[in-house]
Amino acid sequence: MSTIEFNEALIGMESNLHSFALNFTRNNEDAKDLTQETMLKAITYRNYYTPQTNFRAWVFTIMRNIFINQYRRKVKSGTIFDNSKDLYLLNTADSENSAVHLLTEKEVHSKINSLEKEYKEPFEMHFKGFKYKEIADQLDIPIGTVKSRIFIARKKLMDLLPEYKFSNN
Repeated sequence: MSTIEFNEALIGMESNLHSFALNFTRNNEDAKDLTQETMLKAITYRNYYTPQTNFRAWVFTIMRNIFINQYRRKVKSGTIFDNSKDLYLLNTADSENSAVHLLTEKEVHSKINSLEKEYKEPFEMHFKGFKYKEIADQLDIPIGTVKSRIFIARKKLMDLLPEYKFSNN
């Protein structure tokens, strides 16, 4: 594949890359940045592409790896940006007695309590640190059922608490 063919194929995928990036970032500006960085990295490492293989998969893998690496860096650094006046959010975030913390905790607990008992029990036990096997033994159900119920409980809580879903913003 010549350089011109490579560049044309990459430019032709830009809108698909942007859509894929939106799935990761959930933010248009971050998706644009991720798309641009992916295209730059693809051009930089063009020599690593094996001709007659799936070009789209190669580029999408680059994007996925960039996103994962960025995410890990953010988590590891624990970076928090506070643009509020007088750093209000940073100064009050650690206070477990703050009104915002207490309201948030109360809301989350009420949503957990609203789950059906079959999902609530395994979820709470797992949250408290019990292993899947321990939960299965204590509730006398198969380990696969425990995993399934915890997964379903998480999905239900994400639907009940959409404002707490993960965001890169």
